[in-house]
Amino acid sequence: MSENNWERGVLEKLALSAIQEQRRARHWGILFKVLTFAYLFILLFLFLGWMGKSDGALSGGKHTALVDLHGVISADSNANADHIIGSLQEAFKDKNTQGVILRINSPGGSPVQSGYINDEIRRLRTLHPNIPLYVVVEDICASGGYYIAAAADKIYVNKASIVGSIGVLMDGFGFTGIMEKLGVERRLMTAGENKGFMDPFSPRNPKHEEFTKKMLAEIHQQFIDVVKRGRGARLKETPETFTGLFWTGEQSIKMGLADEIGSVDSVARDVIKAEDIVDFTTHEGIADRLAKKLGAGVASALPGFGAQVGGMTLH
Repeated sequence: MSENNWERGVLEKLALSAIQEQRRARHWGILFKVLTFAYLFILLFLFLGWMGKSDGALSGGKHTALVDLHGVISADSNANADHIIGSLQEAFKDKNTQGVILRINSPGGSPVQSGYINDEIRRLRTLHPNIPLYVVVEDICASGGYYIAAAADKIYVNKASIVGSIGVLMDGFGFTGIMEKLGVERRLMTAGENKGFMDPFSPRNPKHEEFTKKMLAEIHQQFIDVVKRGRGARLKETPETFTGLFWTGEQSIKMGLADEIGSVDSVARDVIKAEDIVDFTTHEGIADRLAKKLGAGVASALPGFGAQVGGMTLH
């Protein structure tokens, strides 16, 4: 009987050891699978992020550096100050850069973002006096886009390009009429006389409108000063120059808002004398876009993160 108990005990220990060994092997297997997956994910993330970068680092010989500014200029678009300034800095820093072309196709946007880029262009031109910066306009270079272009050594356009729109715009809507028809009452309480400034659900306030007009006029004057400083004696000012109107590229040359007809290829070949064009534009990679969408999704799920306030636009 004792011999049977001994055999049973040995078998139980062997079975228990086998089970424990299987568990350990399973745990290690799971761990290695997780580590492998994490490693592959990191490689994929880095690769996708790298795909969105500029090819400036791959440049070899003497070349013309190209930076693209496309679309509405705003902090949350590809045409934001961080992207454009970073691209310009890399372009000027490259020892083989003979000249820089900023290709603009933009209807305008944020005066702040435009101001940042304008200031940086002037700083880079001072820091690198032997490297010219030319703007080449594609379809449109208006308002904030022209605010930036005014800092260039020269502005080249197509004869059908749209140039100008030197003005400032702040827009919105008022819903008081609809609310009155629907019997909806606005109950707004503030601490501070002007805290409900330009509230779209409240009646128009002449004091607020007058304050807004003065602020817009101040920013408009800043825009005018930037254009006059950038264009200098080339500008042929007329009573309509700073009214917010826009003109064709051909007419803008006559007005001194632009210099000559030209494209990226012609400026690189005939003006900079370096036909090889290297793109230094910082493009948003797939990984960046995924991260931004993920962040936006998380933010929208949190209270208070969905509220947005209208802003001013160079128009």
